[in-house]
Formats: sequence, C-alpha cells, structure tokens
Amino acid sequence: MSLLNRRALLQLTGAASALGFSWSRRTRLEAQSSGGGAGAAAHAAHLSGPVGRVSLDAFNPSVFLRSWNFSDHSAAERGRYYRETPRPDGSLLREYDLVAVDREIEIAPGVFFPAWTFNGQVPGPTLRATEGDRVRVNFLNQGSHPHTIHFHGWHPPEMDGSLPEHQVMPGDRFVYEFDAEPFGLHLYHCHAVPLKRHIHKGLYGAFIVDPRTPRPPADEMVMVMNGFDTNFDADNEVYAINTVAHHFVHDPIRVEVGKLVRMYVVNVTEFDLINSIHLHGMFFDAYRTGTSLTASESTDTLMLCQGERAIIETRFRYPGKFMVHAHQSEFAELGWMGLFLAEGPRRDT
Repeated sequence: MSLLNRRALLQLTGAASALGFSWSRRTRLEAQSSGGGAGAAAHAAHLSGPVGRVSLDAFNPSVFLRSWNFSDHSAAERGRYYRETPRPDGSLLREYDLVAVDREIEIAPGVFFPAWTFNGQVPGPTLRATEGDRVRVNFLNQGSHPHTIHFHGWHPPEMDGSLPEHQVMPGDRFVYEFDAEPFGLHLYHCHAVPLKRHIHKGLYGAFIVDPRTPRPPADEMVMVMNGFDTNFDADNEVYAINTVAHHFVHDPIRVEVGKLVRMYVVNVTEFDLINSIHLHGMFFDAYRTGTSLTASESTDTLMLCQGERAIIETRFRYPGKFMVHAHQSEFAELGWMGLFLAEGPRRDT
C-alpha cells in the first residue's frame, strides 16, 4: 500500500484518519438569532480538534508554558540539571545539563513522532539568565546521530556549534560556556547537518536573557510555534504551540483581567517559510527579538520566519475566552489553535 499524503487527505476529507485520529467539533456556539437553528450553530462552531487527549505524563504543554531553568522539577531533581553560583560582580554562573536523546513523543491523540530531543522533551527546557551572567551548558549526546547546540546571541566562535569540528559524536560530551548577551529572546538548536532534519526532529528550545534592570512584573509564558512532518515528505501534517496539537483548546491558558501578560514567542517551524500568531479581541505590543525596551509595533497579528521571535505584551480588558492561533488557516486547523481564559481578579471570600 503506497504511503498517503496526509495533508492532502485531511484537506479532501476533513478527517484525520491517516494520522490515527479524527477531527470533531468540541464546542457548539449558540445561534445568535432565533432563526439560526442547529445548522447555523454547527457552522458557527469554529473550534475543531482531535477526538481524545494526549497523555500528559511525559510532557505537559501547560506546565512548559510557565517553566524555565527546570522550575517545574522538585528542588532535589532540579539540582541535577541546573545550578546557580554567585560571582564577585553580583552576576551568576548558571550551569545546565542538557542531554540529546532519541525519544518517541505523542503530538496528537494516538499520533507518535520519532523525535530527537533535549532532555527527552520537545521543545527542550527553557533556559533563562540575566544579561552579564555566565552560562555553562554541559552537553551529553546520547542520541544516535552527531549533534551540537547552537545558541543565538554573542559568544566566541569555538562555542558556536555550527562547523564540522563542532560536531559532538554519539556518546561524547562538550561544554558550552559564554556570557549571556544581549538581553532579549533567543533560541538554541542543533546545528548538525542536515540542519532541516535536526531542527524538525525536535532539537530546539527557548533562551531568554533578561535585562539587568528587570522588565515590569507580568504573568509570563513561553510559546514555541512548531510543526511535525509525520511522513517525512518535507511537508508538515501537524502544527502546534508547545508541540501538542490543539492542547490549549482543551486546557485554555488562564490569565487575569487587567494584569500584564508577557508572551515569549519563538518560531521554529521547519518546511514552512513563515508562521504567525493572532490574538482575538485585542491588540498587543510587540518587541521583536526582545532586544529593545521600546515596542516595535502594536498589532493583533505577528508574522515570524523560522528562528524569528518576539516578546509580546498585553492586558485582557474583558473576562471570557479569547482565541489565539496561526493566521495561516491551514496551520490552525491542523493543530495551532488555542484559547485564553481571562478571569476577574481573585478575591478572598
């Protein structure tokens, strides 16, 4: 039996049986007029998603959303992967242990992808430092292919992880060390060849460098836009924010009305020239690459090429559910769709 083009099948049938799951209406909106009827309500139900849920035992996109420097681990477990040492100038030495390992991950209900991962997850753990800190990454390659880590930002050429002599062979180790600069939102990823395969297979993560004078307090979250080519034809069949298709439709991101929300948005989608984020019902201030404290634009839709990133800030004026998704409709229908749930300030009763 010949291998089917899954994207074409999805477009023709509106079902995802070729991927091992089917799409189903998850929410039905009430008709907005007495003459709307059930048919109108079904058409208005703009939220679709896979039947069933992905197991969250190995990776939970909602936990990843608000975790960095292994903050989602217990204190004892965290110390195995992340350590801080004060330096005489008041900065910190931040030391991380990252391991490349092959691992099958679930990206939609019943859909498993043979990933290459940092520390067993896609995206890899979010690393966060303050401008001027020293970053030391102890890298162990336990995968089946040569890998490296390439950090965006300033560093000496021998720390770049991009040239043939930088390849870390299976079973070998390498220590990356550099000062964290400039402040902004960056990323790290494998730079072994073929580059498109090593990135697409999952070897990437967010790297945040805070300015010495902190940004205003906010509800902060990391949103990594990614896609998965499940039949390896250089064409993605599944899209997501933080890996799991439609996760934030089922588990909306809870935010507080009136509170500053800061999103660290990184695009690492391979095989598509551009991705985007569109937030319904409001505008946001965008700080492209996060290297300036002055917003570059105020908008409701931001387009990003692969490797581009932006810090976006907003305040939800009204309570309720707000869609967030790619403005490439195909991406949204194939998984890059979610919801924010804005709630009133909590009050003691």
